[in-house]
Amino acid sequence: NHDEIRFWADYIRGGPWSRYIYDDRGRRGGLRPGSDFVLAGDLNADPYDGDSHDHAVRQLLDHPRVDDRFVPASSGAVEAARVQGGVNAEHHGNPAYDTADFSDAAPDGPGNLRVDHVLPARGELIVGGGVFWPRSDDPLSRLTGEYPFPGSDHRLVWLDLLR
Repeated sequence: NHDEIRFWADYIRGGPWSRYIYDDRGRRGGLRPGSDFVLAGDLNADPYDGDSHDHAVRQLLDHPRVDDRFVPASSGAVEAARVQGGVNAEHHGNPAYDTADFSDAAPDGPGNLRVDHVLPARGELIVGGGVFWPRSDDPLSRLTGEYPFPGSDHRLVWLDLLR
């Protein structure tokens, strides 16, 4: 995933960093300066924990064109990290920002991580957002559940942007 993240970092940076990128029509380069964007998806890379090569997602979180000042969070992720324990107790990142519920068993389990991201361009007005990871006492927790999950081990992440 390091190279995929590097691609997106180069794409939004533009200029000489994106000359190697070309589309189906042979046009080269990345995003034009001043263009609006939102990078969203499962990058399978946590900025602090897990086994992502060289904390790959920092290429985007520290990118000058990305606004990472608002980090979507949930209280359910905090509860899950506490209850599940295991490798989660050794993590450096804030468990409120976790977006995926992975195996907590050491030594192979990475624990719960922030691997799903919504990263807008600087200048976008972020008015809210979150991670859909309800606490166990919330009736909606049946939608995320515990292992084996009723859906995915990843949680929905969103931002509210004002144009």
